[in-house]
Amino acid sequence: MKEEYTVSFRRWYDKDPVLSSAMRTLEESDDESQIKIALNLIKIIIEHNIESSEFEAIEDIISAVEAGVEENSKNNRWYDIDATLRTAMSMLQNCPEETQKIIAKEMAKMVVSKIKEEDVID
Repeated sequence: MKEEYTVSFRRWYDKDPVLSSAMRTLEESDDESQIKIALNLIKIIIEHNIESSEFEAIEDIISAVEAGVEENSKNNRWYDIDATLRTAMSMLQNCPEETQKIIAKEMAKMVVSKIKEEDVID
């Protein structure tokens, strides 16, 4: 009989290496960059959820987000400091894994783009 090994991850986003890397970079970004990326993430997640018909209306998305935020409100994670960032991360966390993978790539592009923009300014 073959033994199965499971890998446990400390954080929900460590399952996907692209998402994990993007989250790490986002965490190290300045507050303004984090907010801008969070707002873009919210937009992208809403678009994906509407396209995939997982939710029938924006109200369904909002209630799912509120439930996730309330559920995780006692946590002291780096993204819990700001409501916009917390909302974006809650929305992302509650997406199906396939959607997370798609959004992770978009997020990585946004983070890299923001870093390049900051390097040009400096």
